[in-house]
Amino acid sequence: MQKILLVEDDDTIAFGIRSGLARKGYEVVCCHDIAEAKRIFSGEMQLILLDLNLPDGSGYDLCNWVKCERDTPVIFLTVRDDVADITRGLDMGADDYITKPFHMAVLESRIQAVLRRAARRGAVGEESALPGSVDTRESNNGDGGRHILICGGIRIDTEKMQAYVKNEEISLTSLEYRLLLLLMENKGCILQRGRILESLWDVDGNFVNDNTLTVAVKRLRRKLRQSSCITTVRGIGYRMEEME
Repeated sequence: MQKILLVEDDDTIAFGIRSGLARKGYEVVCCHDIAEAKRIFSGEMQLILLDLNLPDGSGYDLCNWVKCERDTPVIFLTVRDDVADITRGLDMGADDYITKPFHMAVLESRIQAVLRRAARRGAVGEESALPGSVDTRESNNGDGGRHILICGGIRIDTEKMQAYVKNEEISLTSLEYRLLLLLMENKGCILQRGRILESLWDVDGNFVNDNTLTVAVKRLRRKLRQSSCITTVRGIGYRMEEME
């Protein structure tokens, strides 16, 4: 049975989430504040559902603490839907961000997607986290057989799962890396938003907050320092292009 830690100070919401997930076979441990969550948290927890507004502080602080302890997946559940709030949560390593109110079926699908990704990372650490036609896009650099994807001054080492801009290593979250890898594997092609969402979250795109993708693209452009290399195709999606 998969064990989930729910940090939520609203008893009604906590009861509803715990009851709904228990019917799906999850074991849900509830707590109401950061202090209690830190006492309860252990390696047995496979996922944390975390509210932002807590009695003794911000969920951001708890997320930072958790990520320093171990790489346990975190999903924020909050009424705060500003882009700045979503960006901050994802930047610190959260795996998803869901705004209230939400349907339990949506939450269940997002939980399943996050847990599948976490399981793949643990079981196949040396493999790329994204499917795709990499053989048509990657090349061997002659250094130990590693495969390299290149787009202008941007380079990805798919074995190390590391990205570089003009030979300078850049720090990307798991979501940012997988998004960049998908775009570079399909360089020059238009990727529909729905396809991107399905590839990144492994669930129907309708279950994913579309705003999360917009925020992720914005953060990725900033880190690449080449905002024009990821072109927005209005009403359709995105395309990775080599810029002079």
